Amino acid sequence: MRLRMATPTGWRREGNLPAELTSFVGRTRLLANLKRHLHESRLVTVTGIGGVGKSRTVLRLAHQVRAGYPDGVWFADLARLQDAGMVKHTIASALGIADQSSRAASESLAEWVGERDMLLIIDTCEHLLEGCAELIHELLEAAPSLTVLATSRQSLNLPYEHVVPVPPLQVPGEDPAKNLFTNESIQLFAERAGASVPDFVLDEDNIGAVAELCRRLDGIPLAIELAAVRLRALSIEQILGLLADRFSLLAGASRTALPRHQTLRAAIGWSHELCEPEERLLWARLSVFAGDFELDAARFVCSDGRLSAERITDLIGGLVEKSILLIRSNHAGVRYKLIDTLAEYGQEWLDKLGQAEQVRERHLEYYLSLAQRGEDAWSGPRQIYWFIRMRQEHSNVRTALEYSLNKRGKEPLALTLLSSLWFMWVCCGFAREGRLYLERALEANPRPSKERCKALWVLAYVRNSQGDSVGGREAAETCSADAVKVGDSRSVILASKMQGTAAMLQNDMQKASALLGVAIEFNTDNKELNPGLLPAIVELSIVLTAQGEFYEAESLLHDCLQVCRERGELWLSSHAQWALAGVRLATNRPEQALQNVREGLRIKLHFHDTLGTLLSLESAARIFVALDRLPLAATLLGALHQNWKTAGLPQLGAPFLSDDHNACVRNCVLQMGELAYKSAFEEGARLDLEEASALALGELDALDEM
Repeated sequence: MRLRMATPTGWRREGNLPAELTSFVGRTRLLANLKRHLHESRLVTVTGIGGVGKSRTVLRLAHQVRAGYPDGVWFADLARLQDAGMVKHTIASALGIADQSSRAASESLAEWVGERDMLLIIDTCEHLLEGCAELIHELLEAAPSLTVLATSRQSLNLPYEHVVPVPPLQVPGEDPAKNLFTNESIQLFAERAGASVPDFVLDEDNIGAVAELCRRLDGIPLAIELAAVRLRALSIEQILGLLADRFSLLAGASRTALPRHQTLRAAIGWSHELCEPEERLLWARLSVFAGDFELDAARFVCSDGRLSAERITDLIGGLVEKSILLIRSNHAGVRYKLIDTLAEYGQEWLDKLGQAEQVRERHLEYYLSLAQRGEDAWSGPRQIYWFIRMRQEHSNVRTALEYSLNKRGKEPLALTLLSSLWFMWVCCGFAREGRLYLERALEANPRPSKERCKALWVLAYVRNSQGDSVGGREAAETCSADAVKVGDSRSVILASKMQGTAAMLQNDMQKASALLGVAIEFNTDNKELNPGLLPAIVELSIVLTAQGEFYEAESLLHDCLQVCRERGELWLSSHAQWALAGVRLATNRPEQALQNVREGLRIKLHFHDTLGTLLSLESAARIFVALDRLPLAATLLGALHQNWKTAGLPQLGAPFLSDDHNACVRNCVLQMGELAYKSAFEEGARLDLEEASALALGELDALDEM
């Protein structure tokens, strides 16, 4: 099957393996050994001290073996994760699994992995050992074709685990018969020195000093790489002299630290000393970021009377030049990342400076402001930008949430941040995470307030999107009661809308019509199109269609789409296209209905709208039955059966959607015969959501002739 379509975020069959940002040197035997163990064992844990190159080695290995895993190589980085309760969710998110389901994350993970022949890499497990071991055990039991490759400073202590230690690189002198020019440590230094100082050449004149330096660094890759950066300002002999001083300093500082750990800290210490005082201060402050970050974020979070925002721009360049910061450029712009080991070092300095609380507060303030800007702009022409931006900022948002929830006095800010991000939880693929955080924040803020009311209707929205209409109704009812107490009229209206959605999902169309009608009436003059007015219009049109009032439903949807076009609202317009397809199919216009479904699906390619995609595919299957393209319909039904498992309740648990689905199945079986239907269904069950969408769009070559 050959795809000719854009790939939505997180839906790549080949996996999500990061690119290799630097060349890889040596480790030939280790890589061969790891490949052999991957064939023999379903769990291989790569262990070693910090800075020894565990993650880099595993990444190189993954790129070498990726062709051997038909369902891809998937990479989950836990380095900056602090909450053990989020391990399962974080790995599910890395796998691109739809975060819509209200079930336990491990259930969704296990079902998603299922029979897939894939390699899952879980990087940096040591600080979350118990949670990682528990999840890996569950997944390997549930998924017979899964292989897990983990990195950790210690083993996971699972009985079937095969542990492969990563030693430091071979240092000069370990094998006297070996040519120094082929030594791994020396080769790595020469490679990084050449990148740092372009005219550097390893030759007979300097190889002795380089060999001595690599010996003193114990072959630790991070230490060697940091030392190579110093060639911009010092000779190799001067670096050796600095190293001797640093060791004597460390020897008096810690009698218990392992020599190799001392070496690593010494190497980081050189980089620290190489920095100007302002660069050191910025390094410490940048350690509050999780993952990567934009320049504007650094300028806001790290600036004060000592460091101006303008000065930070120059200092960032200096830290990039000194290899403290990594720089990443893509179509979305330039972002920066502090390597994890260097971030830990920076955090220690930030604590020593007594500035940790101040900078974390600024970090929370920045991401709260960003969330509110995203909320205000969501229904406008930059919707795709905000979708991409907030998915990029996911790790930093999580860090800000954890700080606000765990810091006494900041809990109300957690409510504000969470509720401002309703579009991230519902529209950007993070429903389960949003629900977990919302429930936690509401528990921490039990007294009625306007902030709590907003969080309650957002929770109702999230629960409804998971198919949990009972939970959605309960949250909306609580919101309505509290909103009356605190005089929050807007929350009363939005609670009515969420209650109407829950009633629709429960097939109480009369109640749904009344509640959604109220929400529309009171939102008509509101400039905020989402989440009150336009979703209520789409849902009321669905209710009207179910009641046979097709003209009114179609008229509402045309008005809705017109507003979407005027405002640049895409996400909601794709749902309106799906609803319009339902009206046109019900009024015997399947060709027009197909156009609507396909238009909606094309829009959804820009978003991680798993739920909306599945609903569109449900309609596409029914349309293909009406068009007498039965094998195609049956194939889509197979894909739906498989993909609903990890997205939430099939058909959202809504009777009117389930009835349509079951009727579609009966028509296919009746007209095709059970054997032909089963064959097409099983073909579809092998498709992921990307391929099923391509099939419905007519862009999957191998199956398009059906």
